Amino acid sequence: MSAIELAAENGQPVTEDLSQSPLAIRGMTVSYGEQPVIFSIDMTVRPGEMTAIVGPNGAGKSTLLKAALGIVKPLSGRALMHGKPIAAQMDRVAYVPQRASVDWDFPTQVLDVVLMGLYRELGLLRRVRARHIAHAMDCLRRVGMEDFAERQIGQLSGGQQQRVFLARALAQKADLYLLDEPFAGVDAATERAIIDVLKALRDEGKTVVAVHHDLSTVPAYFDNVFLINRRRMGEGPVAEVFTDAALQATYGGRLAAGQAGLTAAG
Repeated sequence: MSAIELAAENGQPVTEDLSQSPLAIRGMTVSYGEQPVIFSIDMTVRPGEMTAIVGPNGAGKSTLLKAALGIVKPLSGRALMHGKPIAAQMDRVAYVPQRASVDWDFPTQVLDVVLMGLYRELGLLRRVRARHIAHAMDCLRRVGMEDFAERQIGQLSGGQQQRVFLARALAQKADLYLLDEPFAGVDAATERAIIDVLKALRDEGKTVVAVHHDLSTVPAYFDNVFLINRRRMGEGPVAEVFTDAALQATYGGRLAAGQAGLTAAG
């Protein structure tokens, strides 16, 4: 019997059971200055599936992820992982930020970047051992970057840098992967490599949530979609929610030419 059913049977106030969701956001409001960037957002991510966060520029997509992770402080709201505060479970979460937000001039090698994904295991003083290097190299192999292990990160192309940051996320062996526009500014080969890795994670039972801007690839890449324009505009399986009507409402009639008619349900 679920917690909700037990509460109802005992005459107690019925509360929402979020124990099955790897990421549940409730009442999230974030403001930069006086104007809210996102307002009272509720989101419930389904386990073992891939979810796209979709909306126009300035809709608050990246802000929603950052608020859930505590990178930005919300005015109100909370983020839960299987019903418990996500802040206490960050060892189970991997985050890949926007590539544009990273200082690529920092002098470090590719292998060292991936090893950063093991910081919780290594700690501040623990020595990097052969098994750590082997694990990091395996993660680089998964993204096709094993031959670049000794290259300076700033010498790589944008697509290669994105693959390295995905490898760093893989090194964390997380249950929940949050990615902020992982396909932005990458070449077609890199996009295929990244989506193959993300789908493999899903097939392993992991949960993937990604801010995504290319509407044409949503039906092929994702199981679920979360539509946002400062507020929650829609959420659910792509086949049910990713419709032309829902997108027109989300984008306020500002869909670019050729973007309409690409949805799952028409």
